[in-house]
Amino acid sequence: MSRYQALVLGASGAIGQAFLAHFQNDAQCALAVGLSRQSVLRFELENEDSMAQCAAALRQTTGPYGACEFKYIVDATGALTLDGQGPEKRLQALNAKQLLRQFEVNAVGPALLIKHFSPLLVSQDAACYATLSARVGSIEDNHKGGWYGYRAAKAARNMLLQTAAIEAFRQKPLAVFAALQPGTVQSGLSAKFVAAEDAMTPEDSVSQMMRALQSLQPTGRAQFVDYAGHTIPW
Repeated sequence: MSRYQALVLGASGAIGQAFLAHFQNDAQCALAVGLSRQSVLRFELENEDSMAQCAAALRQTTGPYGACEFKYIVDATGALTLDGQGPEKRLQALNAKQLLRQFEVNAVGPALLIKHFSPLLVSQDAACYATLSARVGSIEDNHKGGWYGYRAAKAARNMLLQTAAIEAFRQKPLAVFAALQPGTVQSGLSAKFVAAEDAMTPEDSVSQMMRALQSLQPTGRAQFVDYAGHTIPW
């Protein structure tokens, strides 16, 4: 196996940190770059200019990492609780401001990350662009209702990834685009909703997600899978 480069977006979160550590610990990974609000090259989901600047720096031979071409790009961004507001349990709890914030962080920002960073995938070899989705983003698999904004934003994230995958296939036919469900993971996102002993460690989740990614083959379309590699209906 030839050596490769990997990029983790949202590398300051629990799952993002675990993805970055996974690549850093892989002897075949020649370069593992982690970007977040806190990194030297920093971006914010609400600021497209910051994404464009980061992507431009990664293209430049004079940039901090030289001119990069990534085999793996993982978008580990996202949030369930925003501005102190958790998921809505009832229709009466909906408000426009919170819905827009959910879409800004969980759909619009990730879509712009695809726009600016997916061109950095290698073109003539197998590659993968993965984004963290959620099972609750599946329209068909919605059996309990509730969590309106988060569900809708994750479903939108899936559609945006699917559309980008179809377009990217024309120039990068060997690239896999995947929406990943990481399972219930010990993190700040899940802490209010599930006990730590009932959740996986970020490292275990990432290890399983990487196995799932490596089993996927390019199809010209995005693929929605869970951490065990099982297909989730859109």
